[in-house]
Amino acid sequence: MNKKFYKMTLPERHEYLMQNSNLDGDDLKAWLPGSGLTLETADHMIENAVGLFSLPLGIAQNFIVNGKSVLVPMVVEEPSVVAAVSFMAKLAQSTGGFRAWMSSQEMIGQVQLLDLADIDAAQNLIETHKPELLQQASALNPGLTRHGGGIRDLEVRQIEESPIGPFLVVHLILDVQDAMGANMVNTAVESLAPLLEQLTGARAHLRILSNLSDRRLASAEVRLPAEVLAFEGYSGEQVRDGVMEAWAFAEADPYRAATHNKGIMNGVDAVLLATGNDWRAVEAGAHAYAARDGRYKSLSTWTTTEDGSLKGSLTLPLAIGIVGGSTRVHPGVRTNLKLMGVQCVSDLGEIIAAVGLAQNLAALRALATEGIQKGHMRLHARQVALAAGANTEQVEPLAQALIAAGRITLSEATRILEQWNGTDDGNNTKS
Repeated sequence: MNKKFYKMTLPERHEYLMQNSNLDGDDLKAWLPGSGLTLETADHMIENAVGLFSLPLGIAQNFIVNGKSVLVPMVVEEPSVVAAVSFMAKLAQSTGGFRAWMSSQEMIGQVQLLDLADIDAAQNLIETHKPELLQQASALNPGLTRHGGGIRDLEVRQIEESPIGPFLVVHLILDVQDAMGANMVNTAVESLAPLLEQLTGARAHLRILSNLSDRRLASAEVRLPAEVLAFEGYSGEQVRDGVMEAWAFAEADPYRAATHNKGIMNGVDAVLLATGNDWRAVEAGAHAYAARDGRYKSLSTWTTTEDGSLKGSLTLPLAIGIVGGSTRVHPGVRTNLKLMGVQCVSDLGEIIAAVGLAQNLAALRALATEGIQKGHMRLHARQVALAAGANTEQVEPLAQALIAAGRITLSEATRILEQWNGTDDGNNTKS
């Protein structure tokens, strides 16, 4: 079959995936209505369940991450996201794709210590007794070490200015391996809190993980020769320089950076959803990390190399997992992880970082050249056609008619559809 993936019918795409990935027919059933997550399972996943809510699942093409080809499942309702990352990944193939890595799988749990008569003395006590505290905390949580993880370190911080005055914060550092780790971390700090109270005489108040998981960073980088960036009358050098100028705006201005980083998260969140991960935790961590130097700025960096290529890099915290949680109970999540062939959580983090960087490049390239709306609205036309009431056979022709007319609006779609269906009385003045 020589068709491009996006031009295939749904059955053809399924057949393609069975021939070109490690999925079989049973795996694909997890994506089909009535065959994946059941209402009975959903009722046990959350409280007050009343039904299921579906979103489109697409497959991003062309990705090469650390020399390995990978098909990337993305759950997203917004048109242009899957197409954009797939096209940027295709351009990146000219230099071998994306290189990516993760720093570690260490999470931070926090214990807030209040009502201290002498904060400095309490901090000294904790630091002096750090080896014993680590040993006792590990003994209270033997399950953490079962798969090679466990408690790694303990740090003490003073919060000098707050609405309630100074207090201490103890950070317990845990290696959570292939889990997201929230439950492990929360259990560990709750176990540690009484030991800290006994040692210092403090009142341990909050005991919970931090979603600013800056010890769990995923990074990706890509290099593209200027010539591969050229398109539709724009030279490669124009596109390269335009991307650099657009990135500089985000680096310098938090108002632009918020939208710039949202574009990165368009790609990141879609993979997080597809793999059953806590996208809310990752969003919180990413935006906090973007402001780690006291000013909110771009998560990505774009530079020009000595040979004139465009080089991009992205680093963000990724508190993710491939075991536990919905990965055990959601059939679609299991299929999506199998499709990517991830063997450990670092594999998934590296793919997610590459997708985020590709999405960022796609947005900057569009903004720096033809504008964000031209390509987006072309793909949005199908949604407009559906909203106007087009049936399955009418959606694509109506979308093409809207694009040709240069008016991708609901009123124009309704007008055309009424003409096609013979319901226009000739007095339709909608515009």
